[in-house]
Amino acid sequence: MSESEEQFLAQFDPAALPRVAVTTDIVVLTVRQGQLAVLLVQRAGHPFRGMWALPGGFVEEDEGLDEAARRELTEETGVVLNVPRGRSTEGTGESLAIHGSHLHAHLEQLRTYGRPKRDPRMRVISVAYLAFVAEAPHPEAGSDAATVRYWAIDDLALPKLGQRRGTKLAFDHAEIVSDAVERARSKLEYTTLATAFVDETFTLGELRRVYEAVWGQPLHEGNFRRKVLSTPGFVEPTGSVAPTDGRPAQLYRKGGATRLHPPILRP
Repeated sequence: MSESEEQFLAQFDPAALPRVAVTTDIVVLTVRQGQLAVLLVQRAGHPFRGMWALPGGFVEEDEGLDEAARRELTEETGVVLNVPRGRSTEGTGESLAIHGSHLHAHLEQLRTYGRPKRDPRMRVISVAYLAFVAEAPHPEAGSDAATVRYWAIDDLALPKLGQRRGTKLAFDHAEIVSDAVERARSKLEYTTLATAFVDETFTLGELRRVYEAVWGQPLHEGNFRRKVLSTPGFVEPTGSVAPTDGRPAQLYRKGGATRLHPPILRP
């Protein structure tokens, strides 16, 4: 007679399996001074003491992945992300619009990283998240972070993106940041994600500068304007204008679409 599930669980010994820890890391991308930037912390302790890394840490026994990611981000940087009740990104990989107490953000799971020896302490699997923010608050270092600041992507050593000079990151965070940047670049082609990097109302010039910062190359102003305005549901006029030194610029808001048809492709 085969044993019941209750009997199996009563005899099951978790210690017989390899020991594995789970962490979460968050890549917070924003546009600052015309450049794509990422929020990093300087590690206060070993391993990799003094090196720059993504905010993140170990998942506690009684919390989920989303909860752990938000907790670590707040503890290390002071930045708060609140997921609406009943909503989760766990296991889906789908995007989720999030309103934090200090910022408006777009959050989604990026990838899971589990290469052996990626962490010198033990076997660690990390679930990485990606957040896009228009204007993040000033971060404040806490927990095991010595200091925290935004780094321009161009100032980091990211071999996967062809950048071998610059500040090196701890663990395999250069790979994670590179994957996040490529995800952002790709999603700007076929989704309305660029509106997550601007305020609630914006000019087409401000929207174009988001594309230029994320893609890392200048765009023709007239062609960009034509593509945006000919894409159904991308943006809609507010009826107001922004004061400028020259000709007043029309203000727009995000339209009802989430995907771009046709896509706006990288040059």
